[in-house]
Amino acid sequence: MQLTLLDGMRCPFCGTRLRLVDNAALARTESRVEAGVLGCECCAFPVVAGIPILLADDRTRDAMHALERGDRNGALATALDVDRAQAADLSRTYEAAVLTYREAAARLAPDAEGTYFLNRFSDPTFVAAEALLRALGPAAAQHGGPWLDLCGGAGHLAHALAGPGGNAPGAGTVIADLYFRKLWLATHLTAPGADGVCCSADAPLPFVTDRFPLVVLMDAFPYIWHKRLCADEMMRVTRHDGIIALPHLHSSAGENVSAGDPLSPSAYRDLFAPLQPALFSDARLLDALIEEARVDLADDRAPDQLRGEPSLTLVASRRDGIRRALPAPPPAGVAGVLAVNPLYTVEVRGGRSALTLRFPTPEYEAEFGDCRRYLPDRVTVDADLSGPIDPRRLGPRYAELRRRRVLLDVPRRYL
Repeated sequence: MQLTLLDGMRCPFCGTRLRLVDNAALARTESRVEAGVLGCECCAFPVVAGIPILLADDRTRDAMHALERGDRNGALATALDVDRAQAADLSRTYEAAVLTYREAAARLAPDAEGTYFLNRFSDPTFVAAEALLRALGPAAAQHGGPWLDLCGGAGHLAHALAGPGGNAPGAGTVIADLYFRKLWLATHLTAPGADGVCCSADAPLPFVTDRFPLVVLMDAFPYIWHKRLCADEMMRVTRHDGIIALPHLHSSAGENVSAGDPLSPSAYRDLFAPLQPALFSDARLLDALIEEARVDLADDRAPDQLRGEPSLTLVASRRDGIRRALPAPPPAGVAGVLAVNPLYTVEVRGGRSALTLRFPTPEYEAEFGDCRRYLPDRVTVDADLSGPIDPRRLGPRYAELRRRRVLLDVPRRYL
């Protein structure tokens, strides 16, 4: 946790400033806190592995007590919900720079969620959301300040956007999520330039008013119970001229896999009414992106025009000039390393690589099979793609392979 993060944070319960407690738990440098206790006027919270945990439950208290005993490994094990040996091994392999995201996710999320996150960079909902936020980014970055990725999970958006600073993957981004294990993956492996804050979107957000020029909440809003509180809090922490984006909102007017507790398009719009929200069909946004290489923010739809649509995107802002069709931003420079999309198997013969698209499970294909619109079933490349990839050796095909997500910019320790 960067010390500067404290200036923009407040206790989610009493609203008072958070301060570092000078006790045996504290481990810090001049600019960063790796472990410690944060106090306010009502309670105290632990900082574990650089991540403040602003929750009030038994697990959080147990982690704090472990820190106060000087047991940092015990605090990490408690926060990750693993045993002490597993926590120690994660720390050891991470410090030795041999732990990959793939391996860590398999240990911390050994179910369908781990598969989903591993392939996150090329699923259709992510592709559309990344293009949307890249298009909105210049307007949001005009006045500086960090961006908030609320319910940001394992940090894939933060890596892809590299924040307004662009100095490191995730730089300039605060990732907030309820699940510590996801934030550990994000801040250690996926977007190590970002700050993680463990908190609940079903409670007041632990940030000062008028803090962020851009607040994004992708996928998770339909699963939040206190939607009215969450919407009000998102508007509170967004700057007066800032932007709120909610890509991929499940709609009660259509059918969705794992729909959560969705609302109607009109209900979503009403929640963000003070910021003049616009609603977009996810399907039409993806169509425009794939077929016309543009992000069409002029195609604002009335709620009754979204009947039958399974999902939609909401963009809310008092700012003029963002509701227009924008060229799709080209692939950015590589923030991590180039890698073959993990949905492909690679067979190398005579210096040529034959790639074959294979989905990890039938369930994954059923939900994300629309990626075939840009991922070819088979592709052959006149280069060896089994190791480090040099874009210069790919010649004019490089841009196409990036655009179609055959080649991905992934974190350095991802695969």
